[in-house]
Amino acid sequence: TGCTDSDGEDMYGLDGEEIAHTDFTKGKLIGTLPKFDQSKFEEGTYEPAVVMQQGCKQDLQVDIES
Repeated sequence: TGCTDSDGEDMYGLDGEEIAHTDFTKGKLIGTLPKFDQSKFEEGTYEPAVVMQQGCKQDLQVDIES
């Protein structure tokens, strides 16, 4: 998870490889594994990423102001 004052990212990885990331523009989780992979993400995986981004941006604002 990471953010700037204008953008953010939340990535899910395994063994150093990205398996999915959140697309805050499209409002959904994007799987990046090949289609043959059977990995599944539970419904509702995107929403916690939005909450984490809000916290990240709040923390960033506190850091900027101090």
